[in-house]
Amino acid sequence: MTDYKKTLNLPKTDFPMRGNLAKREPEMLARWNEQDLYQHIREHSAGRPKFILHDGPPYANGDIHIGHVVNKVIKDMIVKSKQLAGFDSPYVPGWDCHGLPIENKVEGLIGKPGGNVTEAEFRARCREYASEQIANQSTEFQRLGILGEWQAPYLTMNFANEANIVRALGKIIEAGHVYKGTKPVYWSWGAHSAVAEAEIEYEDKTSTAIDVRFAPRDQAAVLNIFGAEDDGSEVNIVIWTTTPWTIPGNLAITLHPELQYALVAVNGERLIMAEAMVDDVMARYGFSDYSTVATAAGESLKGQLFKHPLYERDSLLIMGDYVTTDAGTGAVHTAPDHGVDDFYAAKAHGLGLLDYVNDHGVFRDHVELFGGEHVMKVDAHMIEELESRGRLIKHEKYQHSYPYCWRTKTPIIYRATPQWFIGMDTEGLRRDTLAEIDKVKWIPDWGQSRIHGMIAGRPDWCISRQRYWGVPITLFLHKETGELHPDTTALVERAAQRIAEQGIQAWFDLDPAELLGDDANDYDKVTDVLDVWFDSGTSWMHVLQQDEKLSYPADIYLEGSDQHRGWFHSSILTSVAINRHAPYRQVLTHGFTVDQQGRKMSKSLGNIIAPQKLLKTLGADIVRLWVSSTDYRGEMTVSNEILDRMADAYRRIRNTARYLLSAIDDFDPDLHTVAPEDMLALDRWAVDCALRTQSTVHEAYEAYQFHTVYQTIHHFCAVDMSSFYLDIIKDRQYTMPADSLGRRSAQTAMYQITDALVRWITPVLSFTADEIWQHLREQSETDRSTRSPTPFTQTYLETLPALDDDALLSRADWQAVTQVREAVSKSLENLRSAGTIGGALEASVTVYASDALAQILARLGDELRFVFITSTAAVESLDQKPAEAEMHSASGLEFAVQTSKASGEKCVRCWHLREDVGTDSEHPDVCGRCISNVHGSGEQRSIA
Repeated sequence: MTDYKKTLNLPKTDFPMRGNLAKREPEMLARWNEQDLYQHIREHSAGRPKFILHDGPPYANGDIHIGHVVNKVIKDMIVKSKQLAGFDSPYVPGWDCHGLPIENKVEGLIGKPGGNVTEAEFRARCREYASEQIANQSTEFQRLGILGEWQAPYLTMNFANEANIVRALGKIIEAGHVYKGTKPVYWSWGAHSAVAEAEIEYEDKTSTAIDVRFAPRDQAAVLNIFGAEDDGSEVNIVIWTTTPWTIPGNLAITLHPELQYALVAVNGERLIMAEAMVDDVMARYGFSDYSTVATAAGESLKGQLFKHPLYERDSLLIMGDYVTTDAGTGAVHTAPDHGVDDFYAAKAHGLGLLDYVNDHGVFRDHVELFGGEHVMKVDAHMIEELESRGRLIKHEKYQHSYPYCWRTKTPIIYRATPQWFIGMDTEGLRRDTLAEIDKVKWIPDWGQSRIHGMIAGRPDWCISRQRYWGVPITLFLHKETGELHPDTTALVERAAQRIAEQGIQAWFDLDPAELLGDDANDYDKVTDVLDVWFDSGTSWMHVLQQDEKLSYPADIYLEGSDQHRGWFHSSILTSVAINRHAPYRQVLTHGFTVDQQGRKMSKSLGNIIAPQKLLKTLGADIVRLWVSSTDYRGEMTVSNEILDRMADAYRRIRNTARYLLSAIDDFDPDLHTVAPEDMLALDRWAVDCALRTQSTVHEAYEAYQFHTVYQTIHHFCAVDMSSFYLDIIKDRQYTMPADSLGRRSAQTAMYQITDALVRWITPVLSFTADEIWQHLREQSETDRSTRSPTPFTQTYLETLPALDDDALLSRADWQAVTQVREAVSKSLENLRSAGTIGGALEASVTVYASDALAQILARLGDELRFVFITSTAAVESLDQKPAEAEMHSASGLEFAVQTSKASGEKCVRCWHLREDVGTDSEHPDVCGRCISNVHGSGEQRSIA
């Protein structure tokens, strides 16, 4: 007797079911490197239109974290999707190499410069350390499947880049934007340097809030302004501050000129404060018995002198529009050294600076009472001194958000120091930058208003730092006048040439006489270095404009949302300052990673997910799939549970690809391809479905909506293919003759679908796509000879035929068919639950349909039962519907479904229940269709 099970055309493939990505990906990566894959892509893409994503350089310090993964994978998906769309999209990765974090690490290793270590030795070790970190991070980024110019990245510490950073400074000076001035800047006493706004982070801090009395120098004059009698009680104006350490620096008290100020009698004294705040202030002091004696406008008190609460000097009463009644007393303690508003208000009234605090945050020795004390440790002593003089009204702990240095984790102070600045308004830089912001496409669109507000409200940019490891400010200042050398432009270029040959140490080794000749004795060489944000912020000049593979402006910059005040910010300022043009056409920002409770990743919470561990367990493609699945516009939630779900989703995509490959194992496209007009209707629909899916995927990639790409591909694999098309055609694959039209038609569709699918997933599942691609290359002699060795050079498949007007069923018709199938499946599930049937093939179904729907279903003929995966299927007029049959609607057309157990015996080969099983004595267990397929001419199927 024939063993019919052995005659089934069972799919087979050596494409493994389990990805085993953690093991296989490194092997594939090694092959890519051996093939010099990235260079092959560049050669293949020559002549295409360019699309340039400029890499925002990560800092060269430490292992990569999950935030790095998100950033680099999104960049890689963009670059690869642009290649897929027909562009030449090179990717040149970069690193930010100078600055404080590396200095701190090296200090811990070899000590600070000036002792046993020279400055030159210190810089050399910083360069060496940065190189070590870059090598480590590069390996980790490549392990993620990121393709790029890894053998020649851009580094801000490359000599040529350092030289061009200096040249960028020279150009900005030429444009008139740079000046030297003394005013308060963010100062990190932990780092002993000025810091940029982008280098601070805010944390909750408990400070000491104090209310302090200032007595008028001429009490009678003050009372006269209020029109109040002198009753012998003491008069004081009251200030409130959360930085007691700034009291020694007080030179003024600022009032708002348009506010009314009250003279309040309380506890035997009279206090001056904003009238609108009297009740709140008295409640804070715990006073209930008080009265307002008189009021006066703030402007009327201008110029009055008040006694400093600690020293024998005066505090001038001045005016300022920045004074509010939100907190405090409406009278603002003003220390010009320690606040930007204070500085400008005091300067407008002729008040200077005191310079009481040194680089380490310690009061200088000559400061009365507090010399040698650290400003962060002086509160108790300050309170003691104020109390002993009767100047303190109240002190209490006050919790508020406070700026911290993001590297040393120490609280920031404002400190007036001589620094170099880029002026925002001296040459219209703010105005021009705001205009350029409006020309850029911001993704998400709220990025535009965010950076617009930051540029509109920011102070001048302090670009100087008092550190060792940084690009020097290569300028000479006249010792007496403080003016720049008249030949500054030429001198900057000569300095840049030396740095291009020897690196930044060339400037620090330079004897000024080498460049200045006889003028050397009259000039000082500047030893400050540039803010590292200037380094990366000019990368458009020292990278995009220097590398012929790239172009300026870039098509897109992409970083985390914090870079509106960081790299996006510094880049547009420097580009506009030099060229009056934004360095980018588009800017995309992504959110930060958080755990399932929405908490930031931190070691203290124990919720950090290390990418190194994920790569060793899950593999890169599953991590990449998670990145693609998450809407990057907000916070990106990650957890082990979420990643496990991603592993399941990956398996669904992989298993779909595996089935497709197995089903076309004996398919040679050179010999077996069926023309579109000859393919079965269902197969034509499947290819058309792939075409429509491809269009959605393409649009989603173009809009950088990677979560839509993920959802679309996952739906296509899990629903359109696995749950519908591939489920239906299994019978055809297993039971029809190998060379039958029905089987070859399905294989033609599956070959084309696989060829399209592998391209869609390439930007996301790069390793898996390459694995699938290598199998496709073995399908035929033509594939082996003409298919590229890699999917990364390919574009979207353009040969997918659409359903035309001559098709048996249109797209709309198929939509109705799928809706009818869903209703049939639900009815079958009810039968299964009731125990009437075991599987769908034990069922018979009748669809009672309206005329229009009946005509659509009737066109499928006997193919309808294969669509429903039932043993029999019939279509009747809706008029014949039994009363108990439930009504449904498909594309607005009414129908009802009746299902029951099919009659007949089960065919051992196809498992259908058929009446003709047993009618052939030689083959008693097989239906007539299977007998014909094995021993006869084979069944015929309706075609389009």
